[in-house]
Amino acid sequence: MRSPAGRPARSRALSYAARMDDASLRNRIEALVAEERTLHEREQADAEQPSEEPLQADRERLSQISVELDQSWDLLRQRRARRDAGENPDEAQARDVNTVEKYLQ
Repeated sequence: MRSPAGRPARSRALSYAARMDDASLRNRIEALVAEERTLHEREQADAEQPSEEPLQADRERLSQISVELDQSWDLLRQRRARRDAGENPDEAQARDVNTVEKYLQ
């Protein structure tokens, strides 16, 4: 994924996730999952009355949500691991899209 300037794209999650605590990250994850569910439901309804433009916009947003979820879960795991290791969880950093998207699920 590339930004308009040709640099690797960074999702919105990176811009604020590093400042989030665990509770805020969990809330963000829940909100993204709810939005994802809504988009999937709308996509199913749109399939019955096809219109390509809204479907394409929904697909693009679903892709963005997927990346944000991966980054948010990764950051939450980092924070927990740091805490368990006796380190400062606030030093955990959101990783770039290319890193989190290459993890094996």
